[in-house]
Amino acid sequence: MSDIALEVKDLVKSFSLDGATINAVDQVSFQVKFGEFVALVGPSGSGKTTMLSILAALLSPTSGQVLIDGQDLSQMAEKDRVKLRREKIGFTFQANNLIPYLSARENVEFMLRLNGKLDHGSRIRSDELLARLGLAERLHNLPAQMSGGQQQRVAIARALIHNPALVLADEPTASLDTERAFQVVETFANLIHENGRAGIIVTHDLRMCQFVDRVLQMQDGKLVRVYEGKKEIKQLAMAGVH
Repeated sequence: MSDIALEVKDLVKSFSLDGATINAVDQVSFQVKFGEFVALVGPSGSGKTTMLSILAALLSPTSGQVLIDGQDLSQMAEKDRVKLRREKIGFTFQANNLIPYLSARENVEFMLRLNGKLDHGSRIRSDELLARLGLAERLHNLPAQMSGGQQQRVAIARALIHNPALVLADEPTASLDTERAFQVVETFANLIHENGRAGIIVTHDLRMCQFVDRVLQMQDGKLVRVYEGKKEIKQLAMAGVH
């Protein structure tokens, strides 16, 4: 079995704007291993969110390949991509998209129910995961009864609960205070490492990079730099301290 969870090869996503062609993602290639947590950083408009949407199988690239757990998205029928997205990918975006009439516990269990994996053991794991994210007292609360930060943590638990090969998070700390943001990303990183999943976090807050194994920097649709090694990443994270 390969240790590569995600492989991106020569990825391009083009859009037409006022008669001109804009490459939101421009010839990007990289890999992420199982058990590796990677940050994707760059200024607004650098292509981060477009990239994440392609990796989540929500947007098709203009050219290039995305392989998740060895499966090439470009070679799959739409129904197979939907199945892969449900089973192999966990994601949480800035809008947490919780189901308003379900409790925190039920929102997390919903992913298990979709995949036919809801049983007593998985219910226990769901409660343990929510507790680890600081939500032990909120299991029965509806989204409207929780703060934005608490809702985001429920969304993170939902992204992880079905043991996907790839976990994607778009600015998951945007609605959290600094202390809680550090706690959530550190817990996120620990869960990625412990469970041998591949994780990608898009963040504008360079301080969060201290918890990742590698940092991919995008600019104008291109992958312009890769930060590797604890010392280099620590320096980058320190650069984000205001």
